[in-house]
Amino acid sequence: MRVLHFFAEFGTALQGQADCQHVDHYQVGQARRDRRVGVDVEDQVDRNQHRRQVRQWRAGWRQHDDLGAAPARQLDRAHQRRAVAALRNGHQRVAGAQQGGGAAGDDGQVLNRTPLETATYINAAQKWAMEQTRLGIPMFMHEEALHGYVARHATSFPQAIGIASSFDTELTTKIFSVAAREMRVRGANLALAPVVDVAREPRWGRIEETFGEDPYVCGEMGKAAILGFAGTSPKLAKDKVFVTLKHMTGHGQPENGTNTGPAEVTERTLREEFFPPFERAIKESNVGAVMPSYNEIGGVPSHASHWLLTGN
Repeated sequence: MRVLHFFAEFGTALQGQADCQHVDHYQVGQARRDRRVGVDVEDQVDRNQHRRQVRQWRAGWRQHDDLGAAPARQLDRAHQRRAVAALRNGHQRVAGAQQGGGAAGDDGQVLNRTPLETATYINAAQKWAMEQTRLGIPMFMHEEALHGYVARHATSFPQAIGIASSFDTELTTKIFSVAAREMRVRGANLALAPVVDVAREPRWGRIEETFGEDPYVCGEMGKAAILGFAGTSPKLAKDKVFVTLKHMTGHGQPENGTNTGPAEVTERTLREEFFPPFERAIKESNVGAVMPSYNEIGGVPSHASHWLLTGN
């Protein structure tokens, strides 16, 4: 239901980026759908077989060009036919729509799209998703935003470890409010941030992505960042985006400091050090998604750990 609310509330372009003309395709045709919203969720779940459900949750990353090598201006008919053939069951997420250089739909000629080019591409991609796929489900467009939206003509702030050094939660909320506005005006709607990993291995090369080594600080700063990104309501305001809380968990204490290496930690360490920032963020703020970590714990990869993901 939360995803349905997101679809229904997806906003139009924001002020401040005059050259962006992002169209709200979640509202196009909304009048004819409103009467069926209450039944569409169950209906679509029933109609989505397992294969289609898996396809719906695939993400188009740099090497994934099923949307076709479309020009930045539009997905023309040839590219739409290619996309429909490849993604006849729909497609739920596109990563890095602004990136170009191999991002979904890139033609190999557009690198680091401008705000206008990004918005134009996302408009076309969402229109395709809603009008040319079997179930007409709009897509998540997720982007990196660890310390500001990672895109051309966007604002880059100090890294997370630097922001944490201020221990200024109000400033942190303002920073990520800016990032959210800059993402949403171009059509992006899901941030791959914040990172609330607890950094416990000094040899690990990604400490700067974290808010530090203290679970309390990570929880406070993470919550402030989420407030900036997503606000307080599950129904997103027009200048907000969903967040992805990451990486759950043990990511900050890999063996030998090797990135994504096994985290050989005890359950007590997990519960006392690594879980608290995630628990606080989920219980006290508006978290749209949680990303399991890349590592394994006790020989079990986080993505495959029933205990980690369900608590049972």
